[in-house]
Amino acid sequence: TFPLALDVGSGRGYIAQHLTKETVEKLIQVDIAENALKNAVESEIPTVSVVADEESLPFREDTFDLVVSSLSLHWVNDLPKAFREIHQVLKPDGVFIGAMFGGDTLYELRCSLQLAELEREGGFSPHVSPFTAVSDLGHLLSRAGFNTLTVDTDEIQVNYPGLFEVMEDLQGKYILYGNIYVFYISMGESNCSWNRKPLLHRETMLAAAAIYREMYGNSDGSVPATFQIYYMIGWKFHESQARPAQRGSATVSFGDLAKIGVLLSRGKK
Repeated sequence: TFPLALDVGSGRGYIAQHLTKETVEKLIQVDIAENALKNAVESEIPTVSVVADEESLPFREDTFDLVVSSLSLHWVNDLPKAFREIHQVLKPDGVFIGAMFGGDTLYELRCSLQLAELEREGGFSPHVSPFTAVSDLGHLLSRAGFNTLTVDTDEIQVNYPGLFEVMEDLQGKYILYGNIYVFYISMGESNCSWNRKPLLHRETMLAAAAIYREMYGNSDGSVPATFQIYYMIGWKFHESQARPAQRGSATVSFGDLAKIGVLLSRGKK
């Protein structure tokens, strides 16, 4: 049971719907988007909404028993600082459980747009937000102070009729003005970089759609969009936690693993 929990980047509070009073007694929901918090869905546990930046959490040190975050940390400008903030507000022996989009997310869309822009315009600009590599995630969590780390990855593939449907589902719309597509964001997933290119020529978009279908298209005519998700668990240190044995204290060599079949057949442990 966690008396007090924090949901970082809560959005409309989707995590709260999957928590019970027996698990979490009170939940603080934090997000930088005030409108999302105002339209939060109801849950059976008491919740409090706070508008704040994930990189500057307005809470005292050692406050929360549990911190969760689901698919919002890829929007953070300074991910190491956000992890340090989460670690600071956790109580000793508190746990952070999070999920975030990873480096291979939407690689089909990114490659198609880049190839089309290179061909039609002689250069390219990113149109999808950058993502963290899984090889960096454990290091970032460790630097923030977390221990007993667990990091796992998963990939979810969703099929769409074409490139334009992928973009529409991400809630980033392209509107045609003459011969130029103007890109705008509607509270969804797209590119959050300041130096992004907001304009794409019609020929470039059509070429990207053709490249997408040619390189990645399914036999039924649909195209896949891959979402890579990193899952992470990290604990804040406490004296009661299990610790690794001292270096050199082992009594059995890893080389003996090759003999384990013989040892077991003799009834030895």
